[in-house]
Amino acid sequence: MDTTERLLNVVDVEATCWDGPPPPGAVSEIIEIGLTVVDLAGGERIGRHRVLVRPVRSTVSGFCTELTGLTQAEVDTGLGFAEACRLLAAEHRAGVRPWASWGDYDRHQFTRQCAAAGAQYPFGRLHTNAKAAFTAAHGLRRRPGMDQALEIAGLPLEGRHHRGEDDAWNIAALVLDLAARGAWPTADPAHG
Repeated sequence: MDTTERLLNVVDVEATCWDGPPPPGAVSEIIEIGLTVVDLAGGERIGRHRVLVRPVRSTVSGFCTELTGLTQAEVDTGLGFAEACRLLAAEHRAGVRPWASWGDYDRHQFTRQCAAAGAQYPFGRLHTNAKAAFTAAHGLRRRPGMDQALEIAGLPLEGRHHRGEDDAWNIAALVLDLAARGAWPTADPAHG
């Protein structure tokens, strides 16, 4: 197993959100990217990263702060979105390393935001929907949220739910649990 096959980036994003529809002219934008590097062969989480992203077409609402703990003042210190994408590619080999997220929201949010901002999509085609893999491995009818999946797997929730850095760390624990059971699929570029 070479390094590209054994290392996996687990990604979770938080985005601006509202209790109801967005204000006129506002769109949901990524404000935090959590990334945990998983060594699938070694069975461990080997890197924990957080990238704050400064929104330009929205602001952090009170609802968003209550949900994520992130404030406007905090994300104002973040990188621009295009710069964050370049950082993912340069420092985390996002374009060549397989990656996973809980569901497809994160992948779709990056696709939408890259198109809107004219930024280069930072990830390669080797994506695994960890929620779908977990659901299949456990023979569930409905896809559980990450916190429910941790309960099902008998794993603790570490940190704060709806915080990108913590959620990526917890999703990585679920990935490793699936891998230990022989239930982690190989990423398929045709289904990325």
